[in-house]
Amino acid sequence: MDLNARPNRRLRCAIYTRKSSEEGLEQEFNSLDAQREACESYIASQRSEGWACLRERYDDGGFSGGNLERPGLQQLLADVEDGLIDVIVVYKIDRLSRSLMDFSKLVALFDRHAVTFVSVTQSFNTTTSMGRLTLNILLSFAQFEREVTAERIRDKVAASKKKGMWMGGYVPLGYDVVDRKLVVNEDEAARVHGIFERFVELGSATVLARELRWDGVRNKQGTLIDKGYLYRLLSNRIYRGEVVHKGTAYPGEHEAIIGNDLWDQAHAILQESPRKRANNSRSRTPALLKGLIFSDSGVAMTPTSTRKGAKLYRYYVSMDVIKNREAADDTAPTRLAAGMVENAVVTEIRRILQTPEIVTQVLSALKTNAADISEADALGALHQFSALWAQLFPVEQARIIQLLVQRVTVTAAGLEVDIRREGIAGVVREMVAPRRMEAAE
Repeated sequence: MDLNARPNRRLRCAIYTRKSSEEGLEQEFNSLDAQREACESYIASQRSEGWACLRERYDDGGFSGGNLERPGLQQLLADVEDGLIDVIVVYKIDRLSRSLMDFSKLVALFDRHAVTFVSVTQSFNTTTSMGRLTLNILLSFAQFEREVTAERIRDKVAASKKKGMWMGGYVPLGYDVVDRKLVVNEDEAARVHGIFERFVELGSATVLARELRWDGVRNKQGTLIDKGYLYRLLSNRIYRGEVVHKGTAYPGEHEAIIGNDLWDQAHAILQESPRKRANNSRSRTPALLKGLIFSDSGVAMTPTSTRKGAKLYRYYVSMDVIKNREAADDTAPTRLAAGMVENAVVTEIRRILQTPEIVTQVLSALKTNAADISEADALGALHQFSALWAQLFPVEQARIIQLLVQRVTVTAAGLEVDIRREGIAGVVREMVAPRRMEAAE
């Protein structure tokens, strides 16, 4: 846009200001105010050309010029696209952007909407080829300055970490920050130490994560610990008293929480393949139907397992087979894969809990014996049994099955599951607890 071609038309001028850090913005007259004052003075000097300053403020305090993700800038661009702006005035061009690529996008947008860009302290006109050349040269230096500053910061961080200094970031559970240094938080440190010891005992992050969520253990941000967070905690060398930079660990200034022996034990488990750890976990998982499953002739079926290589196979086998007794003359299976039959029983429990008869019975029992549980919570627990079941660790799953199931009978036609109806209300009451725990996150 040629400013001199339209002297009689009022030109709407928008002022954009930016400052990389928030330091000093709380002052009565700060950097943004200084930039705006200079721009307003420049616009006033162009009043004879029809320039008029818009009241809207486009300020970005505490935002880097290395990208376009700034609220003030985004509002400015939206107003440009709506045709509300004729001229954009800044104190220096690097206030608008320090990236040559980003700035080329902005100039293209300004050209499409006939908007002129003006810098108060750097005289050029973006409508001429020489003005564009001057602009690109200035932007190249601005980008060079930004990259040099970034290199200096990276070098400082590297040198500081080699000296064992903590250089910021999220504060790990077990520590507080005092005078820019990590200081042990005794209560949280005991929790972290307990997590490492329990992981060594269990050998499974999946099982431990379920156990921690059930116990309501929370991270530094106040949310329940999940498996991803648990893996990061177990791998964080901060707890060993070290600071890591680009994969290399250096002795830290802070005090360690985890000793070398406990750390080595935990990481010996982590170095095992996930499949092997999963098999170890399953081998310690209690059989859900132990003492509950029988053949249709009344013979108990007991849990057994066998291992082939690294893989564990679990079964429920009739006692007739184990004791080499002659079985009754029927066609019911005497050996069943444990995972298959357990999943079938859980599926049948899920179906039974959805029946109107059971729902009515549970709500009636809860009104009498658990007035603190709302009908909505009870219905939610019944309808979301699968999700709640997945949150329980194996020992709790086995206990729930013992409370819910009276008997599982294996017949030639399939499985028959007899439910302890009197135990359903109590189980629902217990399973509401994880829902409330999640709602509190």
